[in-house]
Amino acid sequence: MNARHLGIVAALTTSLGLAGCSDDDAPVPPPVAPAPPVQGAPLPRLAPAVGAALGACAELATRISYPDTHITAAKPVAAGALAVAGKPVAAHCQVTGQMLRRVSPVDGERYAIGFEMRLPLDWNGRMFYQANGGVDGSVVPATGPAGAAALDNALNMGFAVISSDAGHGAPTPFFGLDPEARLDYGYAAVGKLTPMAKSAIQAAYGKGPDRSYIGGCSNGGRHAMVAASRYADQYDGFLVGNPGYRLPLAAIANIAGAKTYAALASTPGEPATGFTQPERALVSNAVLGKCDALDGATDGMIQDGAACQAAFDLQRDVPTCSGARDGACLSAAQKTGIGALFAGARTGSGATIYTSFPYDAGLAANGWASWKFSAPINLDSGAVAFIFSAPPEDPASFDGRDFVLTRSLDQMLARINATSARFPENAMSFMTAPDATNLGKLKQRGAKMLVYHGTSDPIFSSDDTRDWYRGLATANLGDASNFARYFPVPGMNHCAGGPATDQFDMLTPLVNWVEHGQAPDSVTASARGAGNAAGVNADLPPTWSATRTRPLCPFPQVARYKGSGNVEDAASFACR
Repeated sequence: MNARHLGIVAALTTSLGLAGCSDDDAPVPPPVAPAPPVQGAPLPRLAPAVGAALGACAELATRISYPDTHITAAKPVAAGALAVAGKPVAAHCQVTGQMLRRVSPVDGERYAIGFEMRLPLDWNGRMFYQANGGVDGSVVPATGPAGAAALDNALNMGFAVISSDAGHGAPTPFFGLDPEARLDYGYAAVGKLTPMAKSAIQAAYGKGPDRSYIGGCSNGGRHAMVAASRYADQYDGFLVGNPGYRLPLAAIANIAGAKTYAALASTPGEPATGFTQPERALVSNAVLGKCDALDGATDGMIQDGAACQAAFDLQRDVPTCSGARDGACLSAAQKTGIGALFAGARTGSGATIYTSFPYDAGLAANGWASWKFSAPINLDSGAVAFIFSAPPEDPASFDGRDFVLTRSLDQMLARINATSARFPENAMSFMTAPDATNLGKLKQRGAKMLVYHGTSDPIFSSDDTRDWYRGLATANLGDASNFARYFPVPGMNHCAGGPATDQFDMLTPLVNWVEHGQAPDSVTASARGAGNAAGVNADLPPTWSATRTRPLCPFPQVARYKGSGNVEDAASFACR
């Protein structure tokens, strides 16, 4: 194990008061219990950020100095040279570099934490850490997505933005052979990069950031959620999208799904034929038939997800095939297997792997199918085998399809919880937020957290995020809404897509909450129909307006139709 491991772990502090007296005759006062937190007590409000102007860009290549950090370039980028969602990005300076270069004593590969920072000429005094998705491994443009399919970005809003490869230089899972690279991917790269980025901003503008934000979707949402626990003192706002809250478990559950679909397949070896597109449309339409009107409007959207799960029953509400499968029914075996996956995947011995998935309107989307049928073999297999397992598999003999279809789920579950001399921290430790519902440091600082999750997400279940949020509320006397709010996105698949209004800006409301005390009671989301600058959502039903809007509501509220008004307009709905 490399002795230079610099993983940063947020310290848990406790205080112990000891009372004593010098007079043996004096009474000893009884211990005083700490006052319980007061429901609804006001929290600190953080001051708004104050901006500054950037000086010469090229000079930053030599002016930025931080231990074990190599700045490889600093170059000006003209206004409009970069565009996001068709919108030209303002002039800025692009700084690239690496931290902590090393050669692994385990696999002999060269590692470093690669990064880029984009520093606007007209800076708003804020930093945004762009947490990227997948297995990381590449430094993508540091623009700072403001939400799902957003039309603006943090860089264009005036933030200084950093993006990184999380400590390995290729988007493949083989870095998992190196213990330090695993920790960098899980949490340590954020801890190492954050003080460096603030130091670089100080060098660039003559002052550090007044307010710091971190955000991302998918694995990026997981990064932000972990940072809320480990680095609550470093960030003021946390933007968490479709988080892989318990990513190793979700990956194994997806492998369990592939095993089930392969067993149901009409074409051997092709899991997609175990639950075909016509069959998925059949189930989606049956769910809509039971649930669409529960929010007061029959509009192809399921706003009241909780009521829907109580109203819909797969066995009762979908026809059972009496003969061959033809897309108009499900076989009895399909109902048993698919129903078990939605209820929560289990191992062969009956051990629970992951949480349930909600029945929703987005099951027929191509994105749903890709995650369920292709990702287990092409993505989840490598992640479980090399990043999460102790010990990892042998790359020379590894076959992803064989791993998924023949290996024991019980063994996979055991190995992601295992440690060894070489891998002393298991995957459930380095990939998940420690004590995830204990965010007292974040709360008491005045920091804020906004979370969103598509209810048709096929890989990370919105039920898992909902359960986490319920736990957070329980840990805060039943209500965490004064510092953290969760917004389900009806119909949305993984970070975008599905029959959904999947375009929204969550960064602006987060800033307004952190710096101005304006808690978001709803966020307006739009459909991405023809002509949308961020790209058309191919999953939109043809009966919808291309510009349909809906309010996203903080859980447990749902958007309900007011009883009159245009059903394509968010103004006709209220969060209740």
